Amino acid sequence: MHAGLCLLRLSAPQFWAMTPRELFAATGGLIKRTTSIERAGLETLMLAFPDG
Repeated sequence: MHAGLCLLRLSAPQFWAMTPRELFAATGGLIKRTTSIERAGLETLMLAFPDG
């Protein structure tokens, strides 16, 4: 709701009329992400922030 009403500045009727897919697209969900973490970077993070 925050993304739709505050960030996108939709009116309440506009927000509630949107489908989840439309809201996803409006918030940038359809933009292709090309960056990802490499294995070495993941291992570094796992050592720095171990689970448990």
